[in-house]
Amino acid sequence: MSKIKVLHIIKSLGRGGAEMLLQETLKEHNHQQFEFHFIYFLPWKNQMVAGIEAENGKVTLLPASNNLLIMMKVPQIIQYIKQHHIDLIHAHLPWAGFASRLIFKMTKVPVIYSEHNIQDRYHILTKTINRFTFNWQTKVIAVSSDVAKSIEQRIHPSVPVEVILNGVNTNQFIRNEIERKAKRTELGVGDDDILIGNIAVFRFQKRLKEWITTIKKIQAVHPNVKAVLIGDGMLKAEIMQHAKSEGMENNIIFPGLQTAIKPWLSAVDIFMMTSSFEGLPIALLEAMSMETAVVCTDAGGIKEVIRDKVDGFTVPVDAWDSIIEPIHHLVEHPNEIKTYGQKARARVEASFSMKAMVQQIESCYLTVLKNSKSN
Repeated sequence: MSKIKVLHIIKSLGRGGAEMLLQETLKEHNHQQFEFHFIYFLPWKNQMVAGIEAENGKVTLLPASNNLLIMMKVPQIIQYIKQHHIDLIHAHLPWAGFASRLIFKMTKVPVIYSEHNIQDRYHILTKTINRFTFNWQTKVIAVSSDVAKSIEQRIHPSVPVEVILNGVNTNQFIRNEIERKAKRTELGVGDDDILIGNIAVFRFQKRLKEWITTIKKIQAVHPNVKAVLIGDGMLKAEIMQHAKSEGMENNIIFPGLQTAIKPWLSAVDIFMMTSSFEGLPIALLEAMSMETAVVCTDAGGIKEVIRDKVDGFTVPVDAWDSIIEPIHHLVEHPNEIKTYGQKARARVEASFSMKAMVQQIESCYLTVLKNSKSN
């Protein structure tokens, strides 16, 4: 029996949440039944390529430096589909989704689109094209109930929308005490210090200026608190200037983009997010799996993961500055940091495992292919 050939199309293979999922789900997929191909467009965002290829993913770069050029790659993608006898396209994020929908119109190859954000957060052009083309596909996967609700309210789709919550590989993301000690020694973080961290693309939705301001307030009261902000992005210069203006450029560690993040998460005690909106952030699930206590705004799918004061702490998005209160509590009661870290891991093990997510995705693939053949 020949394998089912699935083509993932995504704008980049950098260190983002959706991109990281492609690498991690590949480790759990049934490679006896499926063969996975990947097309991406931004040459400088390729951090996931090596990991995908290590899991037998077949990666192709079609260089395109902007969204218009991505759409112009449609004929080459169609050629690739025919050459490699692709059975199913799985698209991620808007512009890869737009290209895939056009391909569906031209070839009728089934297209599944994963939606990671609520519709109101997109640029007006993206929202307009989304509404116009949304039904030019076979099925939609929403990464949280909030995302699915926004699709139903803003687009009223005729194609089916299924919620498949993001997952994390709990067998891979395990706290390592040797790596923890080595990384903290490297960073100059002592045994009695408390390290607060975050992993983020430097975009406005992450509210990293507010994150820096919160760290400043915490350190003013608790000098044993250290901080690390891992990531990069288009707002890096602006974020770094804000840190400088707050006198925080030397009080927060800025290591830039990191592909090997497990040693960093092993070193972190508290994972803090101040986001204004989210789908269901992969970095959060990874941190929870690594037994890191979590304190976040209740943006998007976060409230589907963290049960306040049960698995971690959440505060309302519009009251982000109140996040300092549970942080103060944990710093003043350090024994609870370990307790909430253990509760966080138990939560993802029970409800957000990568294995369960992949089983749902594969079931979705088989259903779509079966229905496409019968139509």
